[in-house]
Parts: sequence; C-alpha cells; structure tokens
Amino acid sequence: MASSPKAPADPFDARLVRKLADILTDTGLSEIEVEHGELKIRVAKTLTAAPVHYAAAPAPMAHAPAHAPAPAAAPAAEAAPAERIRGDAVNSPMVGTVYLQPQPGADPFVKVGDTVSAGQTLMIVEAMKTMNPIPAPKAGKIVEILVADGQPVEFGEPLAVIE
Repeated sequence: MASSPKAPADPFDARLVRKLADILTDTGLSEIEVEHGELKIRVAKTLTAAPVHYAAAPAPMAHAPAHAPAPAAAPAAEAAPAERIRGDAVNSPMVGTVYLQPQPGADPFVKVGDTVSAGQTLMIVEAMKTMNPIPAPKAGKIVEILVADGQPVEFGEPLAVIE
C-alpha cells in the first residue's frame, strides 16, 4: 500500500513530457508515444500550413527565370484546379520541397511537351532530407508543370499534368 500513494505523483512528470518534446524537436518527428506499465504518454506537434505558405514566397526568387511564371501558376491552380487541369494530375505523395532537376544547373527531368513513359522520374520531392523521385503514373505527354523548382508542396498537391 505504500506504493499506491506514490504512484499518482510519478505518472505525470512534467520533466518527462519536456524531455519527450525535446526529442521531437531534435529528431524532427511530429509525435512520440511512450508506455511504461499503465502510464502512457503521447506528445505530438501540430503542423500548420502557415509556415509553408510563408516559405513559398522566397523559393521562386532563387531562380530568376522561374520567378515570373511561378506566381501566375500557383494562384490559378488553387483558384480553379478542375477547370485548369486537363488530363491526369500527378499529385505529391508527401509534404516537402519539389525539385525539377536532379541537381542545380542540370537539365530538368521533364519539360512541357515531353513524352514520358510510365515510371519515368518527373521530379523529386525532398522530405526530411531524403530525395524521393516522383514517377509518371502512366505514359503520355506532359501538358503542364504546376510547380516551380524549390517550391514547398503539400500532400496531394498537383505537381504536373499528363495527357
């Protein structure tokens, strides 16, 4: 019985919660859960879209040629995606930063008008310092590229259109 009065004081240790929050920050994880006996603690970060929209402005300025078309393409895509997209949209499978070429200064993976085969790499989305190739879901012609190089993208956001 001596352990019963002590048990309620131990389970909710604010220092433990702070340590778990520090682990989230250090590792870049969005949530962590720890169980010890009957004690179960889950700490999660809420990710909002506001930083993504704020960070989108500097990205097109990094590439002077992409500066003019990028602002015109992004608002139109958000305003009326159903009217704008003819063909099949290739959507981002994750949140990250899109790159249209394999390395700075290299030719882009694809350009508007290119014919692609199923599985061909169209672009890369960097997420958590990992480069993830975005393959063409089908063979066809690139009708439109809806993103600029270095632009932050969200899960499900249309990246390109294949007809």
